[in-house]
Amino acid sequence: MYLAGVSYNPMDAQDNNFNYKIIFAALLVAVIVGILIAFYYSYAQSKNQMIYLEEEKSLLVKDLTLMRAEVDRLSGLNEVNEIELQTSRFRVQQLLDSVGRLNFSITKLKETRKELRKLELRFDSLKLKNNFLRYNNSLLANKYNETIKQLEELRGRASSMQQTESLLRETNKELTRELRIKSYLKLQDAEGSGFRLRAGRPIKTNKASVIEKLRGCVTILSDPNSKGDIKVLYLQFLDPNMAIIEDNASTISVSGNTYSKKVEIVYTGKEISICDAITVPEGSLAEGIYTLNVFEDERLLASTEFQLK
Repeated sequence: MYLAGVSYNPMDAQDNNFNYKIIFAALLVAVIVGILIAFYYSYAQSKNQMIYLEEEKSLLVKDLTLMRAEVDRLSGLNEVNEIELQTSRFRVQQLLDSVGRLNFSITKLKETRKELRKLELRFDSLKLKNNFLRYNNSLLANKYNETIKQLEELRGRASSMQQTESLLRETNKELTRELRIKSYLKLQDAEGSGFRLRAGRPIKTNKASVIEKLRGCVTILSDPNSKGDIKVLYLQFLDPNMAIIEDNASTISVSGNTYSKKVEIVYTGKEISICDAITVPEGSLAEGIYTLNVFEDERLLASTEFQLK
């Protein structure tokens, strides 16, 4: 059936169908081209990202390898706590193993970078501790060397003191032997007396108030073993109160002992009599019993008493 006033043309219908097909084909081509373009850009972006990730991966491996080498160096020096070193070495190796196995992504890269920063901070702390320990070790080494030097000086002093002590012991032994074998003079006939001076000539008297000199005499017996040695005798005059009488207001002190007069003689071994006197102020002596002691060194060899009136 055909509508009134409208004519139907089969050719127009075919043209319309053909136009639709062309439009559809063009749309299909546009879609395919769009997909290809999107795929190309996605591929290019992925490739760039992979290149970036590979470069970052290489840098991470390099940093971790350097850190592991430094940790091993510190471990070889034994300058840092071994437990901290073992922990750091284990964690670095974990990251190295993890980086080697990763199918990298930006997220994983950030995580690994963050972990690396933590390790670097911890490692910086270890290096500070190491520097502090090295400084302390240097101080200890200096102090140790100074102590060794002081010990050597003390050992030297101790050795010198031991040598000195040994020498003193030998000297004491020698002196002891000499004292044991020392032979003293044999004395007899000790005599004490008083004198006054008249025209410069001594006149013997026992009147105490006029006496100006006290004389002591003693006989040394012969000794065939003597070889002409110089002998020293000490005269000690004691008043009635047992006080030592001075010679011209002076006395002689030897080894804590006090004497009135020192007499030196050359003794050849023959019997000899010696006399010597001390000077006292006229009128200084009182009546009473006086004593004359004769010493050689510290040994009393002879003693006698005499009376002044």
